[in-house]
Amino acid sequence: MIKYGYTIVYVSDVKLTLKFYKEAFGLDCRFIHESGDYGELETGSTVLAFASHQLGKSNLSNAYVHAEESKMPLGIEIGLVTEEVEKVHESAIGKGAVEMRAPEKKPWGQLVSYLRCPSGVLVGLCTPINA
Repeated sequence: MIKYGYTIVYVSDVKLTLKFYKEAFGLDCRFIHESGDYGELETGSTVLAFASHQLGKSNLSNAYVHAEESKMPLGIEIGLVTEEVEKVHESAIGKGAVEMRAPEKKPWGQLVSYLRCPSGVLVGLCTPINA
């Protein structure tokens, strides 16, 4: 059996990225390696982690697109679920995120918004699907 365990996003500064996610979204740091090259957020059973481009280069010979250097966001989204989409959306903008799409009600009832974080990562905020 395979279990989805984690997502690792390669970033320029792991500590600053963890700080942004704490300040913008209230997600606590679960672990950071003493080197500062790898850290995880407290996100429940599936881990959201960040690793430095230096570590990425050692793993992948730098053969990937650096999200913060791409003019457009990458075609992948980190989805965060909250009952307070508007409040969290504005908080993230105040901490340095760029609005990609303001909160809007979808036909199936969810309130959804999109932000691009300082690390270049696309984050979708949404209410629970049954809200």
